[in-house]
Amino acid sequence: MAAVQDGQLNLEVEKDIKTEITNDGSGNINANSSSPGSTSSGGKAKSPAGSGEDQQTLLAVLQFLKRNKLTESVDILRREAGLSADADDSPVSESAGAGSGGVPNVSADGGDANSLLSRVSIATPVAPPATAPPKVVAASGGEDQPDVNVVLSAYSQQGDPVLYPLYYNGLKKFIESVLDCHRAELSQVFYPLFVHMYLELVYNNHENEAKQFFEKFSGDQECYYEEDLRILSSMSKKEHMKGNETMLDFRTSKFVLRISRDSYQLLKRHLQERQNNQIWNIIQEHLYIDIFDGMPRSKSQIDAMSGSLAGEGKRDANKAKVFYGLLKEPEIEVPLDDEDEEAENEEGKPKKKKPKKDSMGSKSKKQDPNAPQQTRIPLPELKDSDKLDKIMNMKEATKKIRLGPDNLPSICFYSFLNAYQGLTAVDFTDDSSLIAGGFADSTVRVWSVTPKKLRRVKSAADLSNIDKESDDVLERIMDEKTASESKILYGHSGPVYGISFSPDRNYLLSSSEDGTVRLWSLQTFTCLVGYKGHNYPVWDTQFSPYGYYFISGGHDRVARLWATDHYQPLRMFAGHLADITCTRFHPNSNYVATGSADRTIRLWDVLTGNCVRILTGHKGPVHSLAFSPNGKFMASGATDGRVLLWDVGHGLMVGELKGHTDTIYALRFSRDGEILASGSMDNTVKLWDTLKAFDDVELDDFTAATGHIHLPENSQELLLGTYMTKSTPVIHLHFTRRNLLLAAGAYNP
Repeated sequence: MAAVQDGQLNLEVEKDIKTEITNDGSGNINANSSSPGSTSSGGKAKSPAGSGEDQQTLLAVLQFLKRNKLTESVDILRREAGLSADADDSPVSESAGAGSGGVPNVSADGGDANSLLSRVSIATPVAPPATAPPKVVAASGGEDQPDVNVVLSAYSQQGDPVLYPLYYNGLKKFIESVLDCHRAELSQVFYPLFVHMYLELVYNNHENEAKQFFEKFSGDQECYYEEDLRILSSMSKKEHMKGNETMLDFRTSKFVLRISRDSYQLLKRHLQERQNNQIWNIIQEHLYIDIFDGMPRSKSQIDAMSGSLAGEGKRDANKAKVFYGLLKEPEIEVPLDDEDEEAENEEGKPKKKKPKKDSMGSKSKKQDPNAPQQTRIPLPELKDSDKLDKIMNMKEATKKIRLGPDNLPSICFYSFLNAYQGLTAVDFTDDSSLIAGGFADSTVRVWSVTPKKLRRVKSAADLSNIDKESDDVLERIMDEKTASESKILYGHSGPVYGISFSPDRNYLLSSSEDGTVRLWSLQTFTCLVGYKGHNYPVWDTQFSPYGYYFISGGHDRVARLWATDHYQPLRMFAGHLADITCTRFHPNSNYVATGSADRTIRLWDVLTGNCVRILTGHKGPVHSLAFSPNGKFMASGATDGRVLLWDVGHGLMVGELKGHTDTIYALRFSRDGEILASGSMDNTVKLWDTLKAFDDVELDDFTAATGHIHLPENSQELLLGTYMTKSTPVIHLHFTRRNLLLAAGAYNP
């Protein structure tokens, strides 16, 4: 069945397609299907029971329908063919078919339940055409009985390989001849049709025809499918298809096309009139046509959303309600720092500071209407140390620099020199006091960015001698003998590809090619847990903004949600068609975003495990994700060198930032969300005016329903600055609490 949303196809032969059976004079029977009310080229509608042979075939069909108790279909077919109620119960004389070389008798008593339609190839949308003239099998009684098995086996076989280029070329010419407004939408059909026709040729061992077909039409496909076509071209034999991941993706997932109703009706009518069953069968079997009412989309609108491995996201997939608002902050009293006030305010007017603190307090008390319930998912309770950290955070926020087009942030770049071990991942703590790097030699290294050195906790024997009631007990438990600027963590048996600090700076996560995620203590600098669930390399991992939970994703295409105190995953998010290359928690921790090599981004609900958004538009694997601080927007970067901006609530692309010339590995919003920083393998950091980008967006219900987005070509207007390194690819970005931008990468001499 074709999965056609908003207007399911009616595949009943008698309702949607009238079967017109003609005799070509050589004994072959051909079926012509047309829409109700359509006429032949001569301008007159053909009678379905025009000749004796036609009459005999119709009676065979009626007999088959009666045997299967399809009484409603029998009545409809009788009415359409103009047959009397008892016509199919009386035997048909041989003279009825004399003009076509003698047609066998078919009687109600002598007909076999499995014998009919051997000469007819009815053009139903669900079956491929019979490619050779059907054979008549001799029955034991000496009469030639039509055998339904011949027809069914013909349906299960593929078409004549020589005709594939003709089918494809015929459709191509038709689409090129339609009105411009429909051409762009219908052109989306070319790529999935090309892929499946090629695979069918290869699967049926037509190697030469497949090669010729590929060479003739591969150049017509969009440039962003180049990598897929390269993989496809390597599958030239049936043996190559076995166990091939790309092959499985093409065969098991339906390619989603979003087409207006008018354009779809044009395509459907053309295929039915031309009897193009081969193409219609592929559309039914391997495509999901998402039909919408309204004007067809333009070429630019389609190009903006296309490019993924399985077409666009279904509109139904983006209709679920997403609670993108922030959770209410806990009420914490912020003590005033008299020294800071005196230093910053010589006139002794502390009132200037109080409104800021009051406004922050009122902001935390006000419940965001778009926010999830505070108890929607269980979150860890705040410890005293967490409350102290939040107080420090609030105090830092009062000194935060307000960024904008006229006030760009300072950038501090951390270059990893002589990183012969191969730097593969970097992360900063939220307070910017520590930096960690994952390396290809399977080690994790942690550095202190402040003058404060890294120390281990004392041994158990030494801890027993400490006065636990003293005010400076946290200092006394640290062993000064172990103080150093950096620590090396050993444990992984493969390159470390993902790294993430916990919000409280007590733990560090690392994910590796060895298929494990490890949790490290930053008090003892030892491995506490090894989480085993992935069977293949784990490309990324990230802690929740509230700690406790973390997400991981890798080569097995499944993202896993974990809790630090559970050795097995709490949720498994399956749906991507290729490696999950990056993961990111939403600021409210209720959702997780994953970017993939299938060129899509998915948003998952942590509570239910459901996919609530499928975002398409990138033309290459997605390698970086970032949420705006208010949770309403998201940015993504990929190998195509483009940064795409998304409205999480509507599930729509709202901006496209062009400027990078290589893969974008790092994205980060400033603390207030006015500026987006992007770092790329092209050795540059770019700053973008996201406040203007989001303010220019106007979303209404029609746009959200149909995807008619108009992306302004304003990348240069939004670009605030470009900062080049000497020869250091940028793999991580981080805004401090005061909006200083930190960047990191390994120097590449």
